[in-house]
Amino acid sequence: MANLQRYFIELSYDGTNYHGWQVQPNAITVQELLNKALSTLLRQPIETVGCGRTDTGVHATQYFAHFEAPQPPEGAAEDALPKFPLQGVRGLNALLPYDIAVSRIFPVSDEMHARFSATQRAYEYHIHFQKDPFLHNWSWLQRDMPNLDLMNHAAAIIMEYSDFSCFSKSNTQVFTNNCKIVNAHWEQTPNGIVFKIAADRFLRNMVRAIVGTLMMVGRGDIAPEEVRNIIESKNRSNAGTSVPACGLYLTEVKY
Repeated sequence: MANLQRYFIELSYDGTNYHGWQVQPNAITVQELLNKALSTLLRQPIETVGCGRTDTGVHATQYFAHFEAPQPPEGAAEDALPKFPLQGVRGLNALLPYDIAVSRIFPVSDEMHARFSATQRAYEYHIHFQKDPFLHNWSWLQRDMPNLDLMNHAAAIIMEYSDFSCFSKSNTQVFTNNCKIVNAHWEQTPNGIVFKIAADRFLRNMVRAIVGTLMMVGRGDIAPEEVRNIIESKNRSNAGTSVPACGLYLTEVKY
């Protein structure tokens, strides 16, 4: 039986043309194309495991996945497997579309898992205020600048809590809605504003629901302190509308 080696892949992708990361029937996903490229490169069926889901239209500037491939037997021809990491990176990028890019492939121990070994993930949500065709699929266009001070006040309140049922997509199969948020704040950028958030884990649709709620604060629809009532209600219908996927980026995964 072949000796298997586990590899991590670091990649980035523009999610505009994809129905998220995870393979699904009748829809093109990032994982599907990565699996196909790896299977072609290694000349055998390869299945990857991702560090988490991203929804349709969501981007990733840093994403990790792992896969296993057999090691060539002793005495095998040198080209029995591509020499990772250099040839593997070049070979994969040649097989992948322009909007998916692999930056690293490296061997890891059998215990390392792209999803379960991750200790922290970070996201950004980008908003701009002047119509710009070059930001159309990569940021959310808004007409008026919200009050960043009020939104940062509300973001600090969110960090006091751990149960985020009010920001979770309904009927998700998770054991707990508890997350430990270690950073949540808004910054001004040359093109607009960006929300940065980091936590040990995130619930489905959580960041987009948080941004939608904080925008309610920034527009003056609710006071920052009302965010407490929303969180303590544990009711998704009390929180803000989920903002569009185009502005959301997975930016960092720590192990």
